[in-house]
Amino acid sequence: MTTAPDKSTNPPTNRALETIAAAPPTTIATGHEGSVGDQIRGYGQRIRGGEMGMLPALAGVVVLGILFGVLSPFFFTKGNIANLMTQTAALMMLAIALTFVIILTEIDLSAGVTGGVAMGIFIKLINDGGWNWVAALLVALLVGAVIGLFIGFFVARIGIPSFVVTLGLFLGFQGLNLVLLGDAGAYRVETPAVIAIMNKSMPIWAGWFMLVVIVAVSLLTGLYDRMQRVRSGMPVRPMSLLLARVVAWAVGGGAVVYLLSLNRSNGIIPIEGVPIVVPIALFILWVGQSVLDRTRYGLHIYAVGGNPEAARRAGISVPWVRMSAFVICSTLAVVSGLFTISQTGVVQASTGRDIVLSGVGAAVVGGVSLFGGRGRLAQAAVGALLISMITNGLGLLGYPAGITFLVTGGVLILAATIDALSRRRSGSTSLART
Repeated sequence: MTTAPDKSTNPPTNRALETIAAAPPTTIATGHEGSVGDQIRGYGQRIRGGEMGMLPALAGVVVLGILFGVLSPFFFTKGNIANLMTQTAALMMLAIALTFVIILTEIDLSAGVTGGVAMGIFIKLINDGGWNWVAALLVALLVGAVIGLFIGFFVARIGIPSFVVTLGLFLGFQGLNLVLLGDAGAYRVETPAVIAIMNKSMPIWAGWFMLVVIVAVSLLTGLYDRMQRVRSGMPVRPMSLLLARVVAWAVGGGAVVYLLSLNRSNGIIPIEGVPIVVPIALFILWVGQSVLDRTRYGLHIYAVGGNPEAARRAGISVPWVRMSAFVICSTLAVVSGLFTISQTGVVQASTGRDIVLSGVGAAVVGGVSLFGGRGRLAQAAVGALLISMITNGLGLLGYPAGITFLVTGGVLILAATIDALSRRRSGSTSLART
């Protein structure tokens, strides 16, 4: 899905950078100076300039939460919130995987079935080969990485459009899985540790410990970033904004952990605690976002996605960046496949076939731009939550699957329209300023 580079995303010239660096500390030229009021006004300016980010998706989550909460007495129950988290996990992981290639204006239609093939090998090694599940999972992850390298080579080195390569693999891997799984076409997942990922919960104390770790990491990373900027002589955001973010994590996360710590079982055996998949998914999300935000490699990803020719002239190896992004995408798709088979309890030839388009939709709905150069993993996660809320809420209200598909498709078209209009608005604003 290679498109022409968007000139509005070209990196600033050296003269422009010098002008920004020389701006007085009372301005908000880079978005990191000024008071809280300056930050709010600067954020409003960015929204008016077309940089919507995940704001539409967050608004959708809030609106749907209120709507389904009013229409269904079961939506905000302890059991349904836990179910919503587990339902979101596999889709969120695939959306995160696809974000790496969508930022580059590429696509991977085979990501879902890549996870399915890797899980076919995984379950065969366990059930037929007697392997330990951890060793089998490492092999499955390696298979995903090799598939990503294969896709990246044909896209970056041979020049075949990613749509064509991954569409071919999307079709071929379904046949490969049929060959792997034999005439039955399905294998049961019998490893307790694998089943527990999506169907069991952590002890109550572990949920609270997870929250403490999240709050501590948010505070420490914020303080570290602030210290690095001060050390470099760069202006920083007000401390109150950092504290507000930490408090938001503590209050919001505390409410969720408290709710999930209550017994949500209708039977004799209690079910309480945060689902095991939650810390796994959050950890992968944090690592991936840290790579994009805090490493030179992440900067190269955005540079290639925004303007590959400018990135090449800056000395960035564009083919290597593209190949590595497909490797990351396919590897994380295997993790999504692991979540899927843990939830369903079975590996089928069709595993991963139906989720890939929803993964693309989740990323786009969350605010990842199809035009490249813009997008965050957190946006993909919010988009996955929004789509899962639609499926979950409409299911509780008794609507058929056809209505769910219609609503989800409409939301995707709306999100793509907002992305296109905001990109056009951002481009016109940039031209007006010059």
